[in-house]
Amino acid sequence: MPSTATLAMVSIDCPDPQTVTKMSEFYQGVLGWDVAYEGDGYAMLKDGTAAALGFGVAEDFRVPEWPNHGTKQFHLDLGADDVEATVQHCVELGATKPEDQPGGDRWTVLLDPAGHPFCVTNLANWG
Repeated sequence: MPSTATLAMVSIDCPDPQTVTKMSEFYQGVLGWDVAYEGDGYAMLKDGTAAALGFGVAEDFRVPEWPNHGTKQFHLDLGADDVEATVQHCVELGATKPEDQPGGDRWTVLLDPAGHPFCVTNLANWG
């Protein structure tokens, strides 16, 4: 039987150390996760299990385009019990809501402080 792996962390690129801090603070506020490490152009949040979300400076960082035309590599989908309230909370924390919303009433696209798109959707839809 082949060996399997465990997803330990998702890392998100940032243009500079100041944005790393903004991103860490933003996602800490959105997810309620604890800061496990912050310094030297890098930060990590953990949720109390094996899951972690990291932020680090990438030398030639380019903000993803939205709307996207084939250049976006991945995005986060966040499930929420109250999508409208969660979207509003994310905006208050520093997210922006672009005009292009292809999900209709199924999900809302937001851009985090570094410009990465992410979606907020009804948690009940995830089974």
